[in-house]
Amino acid sequence: MSDGLHFRTCPLCEATCGLEITVAQGAVGRIRGDALDVFSKGHVCPKGPSLKGLHDDPDRLRRPLVRMGSRFEETDWPTALARVEAGLRPLIRDHGPDTVALYTGNPWSHNYETILYTPMLYRALGKNRFAAASLDQRPREIVSSVHFGTRTAFPVPDIDRTQLLVLLGTDPLESNGSLATAPDWRGRLRALRARGGRLVVIDPRRSATAAVADEYLPIVPGTDAALLAGIAHTLFAEGLAAPGPVGAHIDGMDAVARALSAFAPEAVAPMCGIPAERIRALARELAAAPRAALHGRLGTCLQDLATLSSWLLDVVNIATGNLDRPGGAMFARPAALGLNTSGRPGIGQGTDYATFRSRVRGLPGAFGQLPAACLAEEIDVPGEGQVRGLITIAGNPVLSAPDGARLARAFKSLEFMVSVDIYLNETTRHADVILPAPTALQRSHYDVPYYQFAVRNIANYSPPILPLDGLMEEWRIFLTLSGMLQGAGPAPDVDTMDEGMATFLVRTATADASSVVHGRDAGELMRALEPRRGPERILDLGLRIGPYGDGFGTREGLSLDRLIEQPHGVDLGPLEPRIPEMLRTPTGRIDLATPAFIADLERLRARLLETRPAFVLIGRRQLRSNNSWQHNVPSLVKGKDRCTLQVHPTDAARLGLADGAEARVTASAGSLIAPVEVTDAVMEGVVSLPHGFGHDLPGTQIGVAARQPGVNANLLATSDHVDPLSGNPHLNGIVIEIAAAQPGER
Repeated sequence: MSDGLHFRTCPLCEATCGLEITVAQGAVGRIRGDALDVFSKGHVCPKGPSLKGLHDDPDRLRRPLVRMGSRFEETDWPTALARVEAGLRPLIRDHGPDTVALYTGNPWSHNYETILYTPMLYRALGKNRFAAASLDQRPREIVSSVHFGTRTAFPVPDIDRTQLLVLLGTDPLESNGSLATAPDWRGRLRALRARGGRLVVIDPRRSATAAVADEYLPIVPGTDAALLAGIAHTLFAEGLAAPGPVGAHIDGMDAVARALSAFAPEAVAPMCGIPAERIRALARELAAAPRAALHGRLGTCLQDLATLSSWLLDVVNIATGNLDRPGGAMFARPAALGLNTSGRPGIGQGTDYATFRSRVRGLPGAFGQLPAACLAEEIDVPGEGQVRGLITIAGNPVLSAPDGARLARAFKSLEFMVSVDIYLNETTRHADVILPAPTALQRSHYDVPYYQFAVRNIANYSPPILPLDGLMEEWRIFLTLSGMLQGAGPAPDVDTMDEGMATFLVRTATADASSVVHGRDAGELMRALEPRRGPERILDLGLRIGPYGDGFGTREGLSLDRLIEQPHGVDLGPLEPRIPEMLRTPTGRIDLATPAFIADLERLRARLLETRPAFVLIGRRQLRSNNSWQHNVPSLVKGKDRCTLQVHPTDAARLGLADGAEARVTASAGSLIAPVEVTDAVMEGVVSLPHGFGHDLPGTQIGVAARQPGVNANLLATSDHVDPLSGNPHLNGIVIEIAAAQPGER
């Protein structure tokens, strides 16, 4: 933490780009791409340089806030923590652990401190734990956990070696990739085409990625499962299904083929809007390509057939022989193995999916969490286990979840709420105490989750650049909250708790027969990890016992010290086949014929007969935006209004909508008014509005965002409409009505 040149990984999205940061007189100067970074090689998007604006933001909280009636006052840490203990501990003592809920937002996953230490909070709470992941990726996570036994084993497209890449419902040129970590998608797609490969993009909107594709296929929103079922049907019906070496580890292929027999391309084409002959041709191309990968993301997860779509993505990649082979859909081998994986190679405990359910609606849980779509009802519906207290960590569900108005009312009714956040925003304004978190430049960084689905095996550690300036490290906040919830008072012994956590992890590793340190003395290893404490000690342990680790001196390999010596990262090589070693299912096999997934085909069959609605709403990603939490940085929100309602010219003419004028959009959940952008980028009958805006609610302290509030697209969504297999809300393909707004209407 000194003046000069520093290197670190950008933590603002999944691309993990390397940054070069200049610090002079204790202040951040220029931020640009790190040309020597082993993964990004100098590439950076506008979000990376915004780390300076995020840190310097005058609205950012620097001291704890406590509620005093209708206003907040700054206070010191002991006072704030004592207030939290007095507010939350009695709820658990008197009503049980289910009475306090936890919600973690999107920035949670970009911070390894929160990832490593939130499990300690889990142990102090009941089952009412919620996460932003259940708003946009839970279907994909569930399917991966069922097929491969672990939430973190995602098959990702090996884009650097594939010859045919088919992208469904994803726009990586705007999102920088999602569940497929790769810097510089534009450059990688350019390289794909330069080596003679093809890019096919399937989306209701001609996105930035679709604009550079060899072929763009418009699809009716919410019908991805129909398209994929038609592709899979063709593979089985025409004898093209050939899983390759992976087939020796798969059960249920014949059952899946029988279940898909009714979904011929001619049957699904009217629903999805793609001609039957093109569906058949696409199936044949995927089967014939020497190296092909099918990747689906946000668009496939935000619909009422989301889990079915995610399942069928795996079915197609497996049936075409493209799972776990170079150029296909492969699995990363993360360096810090052991941080959140378990089980010996090839076999494990499998998934906890649907082994517990929410109290009110009975929605299925997974990974120790319930769907965020049921958070409001768990608060406002009385009964045993009703939520009375809430902890939020880096989350803004009032904007990012459906039924935001209901959530706001529910939060207001809580007996006590505490938020760990850098802003007084639309959600944290309801808290009784807000505990400010350090910025990305004030903490160390290692991409625990994103290296688990990177398109190349990489390891890169970033030390903190700036001092804490009176803030508390987040891992200490979480241990403090965990201790106080378990009755240790407002100032538990955090260092002893951390020592116990590290000792437990070391002893677990030495007891594991498959570990490189099996049988070693735990005390010896603990001493070897000194003098580190907190997340750096756990990271060092994970690296040293991981697949590239030094095994605590038994071989040449990684350690945290070595990563510190390599500020531009360490390239660990391309993806390699990993089945069956990476499986963590109880049987050590992949069962494709999951009864719940096959049964859900009946819902798809019924949907084939439904009439297409006149208008549906979809979202869209934007390069300068990541959900709702980067709209207070001037460099990211400057320029023209990006919260516009995109409407096809034919629809605009028919409805009398002019470019730049306002339209009223109405759904069953509510209505809103937004400025119109007439463009043929969207299909007829489809309108598009970006996500994460709506910063016009009272009681916030986000001045830049409030001056350019936009509208909250989730006002049109309801938590009642979910994918029943995952509880993921239906946020894409919402049926709407649209009309020109009247003068002065708001």
